[in-house]
Amino acid sequence: MRSWIANSGLGVGAKLPPERDLSGTLGISRTELRKALLLLEVEGSVERRVGSGTFLTRLPEKKNDVSIAGSTAALSECTGPYEAMMARLALEPELARMAALHATPQQLRKLRSLCADMKSSRNWTEYEKLDAAFHDVVASASGNSLLHELFKIVNGVRLVVVWRRLDTSQTVPPSDYHSFDEHDAIVSALERRASGDARKAMQSHLQTTLNAMTSE
Repeated sequence: MRSWIANSGLGVGAKLPPERDLSGTLGISRTELRKALLLLEVEGSVERRVGSGTFLTRLPEKKNDVSIAGSTAALSECTGPYEAMMARLALEPELARMAALHATPQQLRKLRSLCADMKSSRNWTEYEKLDAAFHDVVASASGNSLLHELFKIVNGVRLVVVWRRLDTSQTVPPSDYHSFDEHDAIVSALERRASGDARKAMQSHLQTTLNAMTSE
């Protein structure tokens, strides 16, 4: 994908061809293509807009770049789903604990807004994008820029390697989806500045996700 984009003549803001055409051009399956597009989206090279298509937002990083994008790409090649989830469990509860102490009112309002938006998601792709934004705001609210950058790497890897619904564009998350209440519990703890509760709420949320991933 990086090579094709580099030689395509497309500029920033250009729309990529439909998945069916692009997968044929590259000689790969649409599932493989979507995984590649997901990694490029994590890197910030493309933006997938529901109902509109995929757009180039910047030229992809060179694969050997020493950068967060390069680290994400390299780690996603040698990390399994369980390993990625365990990394989240080691990192994100502590970020939530710190966020309870440092989150600004603006960040708390953003988290509440993301909770509402996730409940009205039109499909799984939209939900996953909002969910990633939610966890990124929590990490940013920790007040520790180094840990936030580390989170970006872990989150980028998990988006690529952890189980996800790739073919559910016509399906929306159910109204009783477990993450809705779990996200609300995290935000409530942050709003109360209850650092211990925030840590436990995040840990419980991630553990439920891990259990769902490994129960099948």
